Amino acid sequence: MIKYINLTAQVRSEKDFDLLTKLLSALGLQNTEVEDYPHLRLQPFIPSGSTLEVVYRKKPHQHADLELVILDPDSAAEIIKKIGLPITEDHSGPDPSHPVREFRVDLPGGTSLLFTGLRTTATEPDNIGVEGKLSASGKKFAIIVSRFNSFIAERLLAGAIDGLTRCGIASSKDIRIVRVPGSFEIPSAARTLAETKKYDAVICLGCLLRGDTAHYDVIVNEVTRGIGQSAQETGVSHAFGVLTCDTLEQAIDRAGLKMGNKGFEAALAAVEMANLKKAISRQPSAVRKGKKGARSPVSGLRKTRQKRKR
Repeated sequence: MIKYINLTAQVRSEKDFDLLTKLLSALGLQNTEVEDYPHLRLQPFIPSGSTLEVVYRKKPHQHADLELVILDPDSAAEIIKKIGLPITEDHSGPDPSHPVREFRVDLPGGTSLLFTGLRTTATEPDNIGVEGKLSASGKKFAIIVSRFNSFIAERLLAGAIDGLTRCGIASSKDIRIVRVPGSFEIPSAARTLAETKKYDAVICLGCLLRGDTAHYDVIVNEVTRGIGQSAQETGVSHAFGVLTCDTLEQAIDRAGLKMGNKGFEAALAAVEMANLKKAISRQPSAVRKGKKGARSPVSGLRKTRQKRKR
C-alpha cells in the first residue's frame, strides 16, 4: 500500500537547478536544506498542497518538464521577469479579461516550465475556495513537547520554531513552549492551553516508537483521539506533530533528514489553520448567486488544462 509519494522535478543542467530553486522560493514555496550527493543535488520544497497526476499524451508534442498550477499567475509572471527569465507561449497574455492565464518559461539549460492559474481579478465564480495564509504575524502559538524520546522531540521543536520564524512570527514572546513527560500527556496540556483562548493554534510534538507489546498501539490511539477531541471541543486549531514510527531510523528520517522535519510541517499547518479560521469568519453568511450564463474561471481552468493534455 502506498502511504507516501515523493514528487520529483528533474532539471537538465546545474544552472537550471539554481534558477528553478530560486524561482520556486520566490514564488513562496518553503524549502529545507540542500542535499548534496556524489551524483546529484537535491533541494526539497514543502508545498501547501499537491496533486499527483498520471498523464498519457495522445499526440506527440514538446511538453514541459515541470507543470505548476498557481493561484496568481500575473504576480508570478512579474516575479519571473524580475529574475530575468523570458516568458514564451503566453496564451492569454496580459489581457485581464481572460480568467485563466497559461504561459511557458524555458531555462537556459533546456528545462521547460509551464504555469497555469486563475487570475485573482476574476469576478466569478461565487466561491473558488478559502485558504489560510502562511503568515504568523500578529498571532500567538503554543508548542507542547514530549520529554520522552527527547533526542527526536527536540529536533521537531527546532523545526517548528524554524517554521514559525519563516512565516514571520513577530517575536519569541509569541511562542510558548510547554514540556510534558510523554506523548500521553500532550492532549491534556493541549486542552488546558487551548481553553485559555490566548493562542491561535497549538502545536503538538512528540515521538512514539513501537515496542514488543501492545502499549504502543494503546498510546497512539489515545494521543490521536485526545488531540483531535481537544481541537474540536475548544475551537482552537491543533497541529499534529507526534511521530508514530516502527523504528528509531524512521523517526530520525522524519526529524530533519530525507523525509523532512515533521515539526516544521506541523508549524506550517498551525499557521495556515489559524489564518483559515479568521478567513472563514469573514466570509458572508450566504453564498452569492452567480449571474445566469456566466462562465466560471474554475471550469475555464479545467477546460484549458484538459485541452492542453489531449
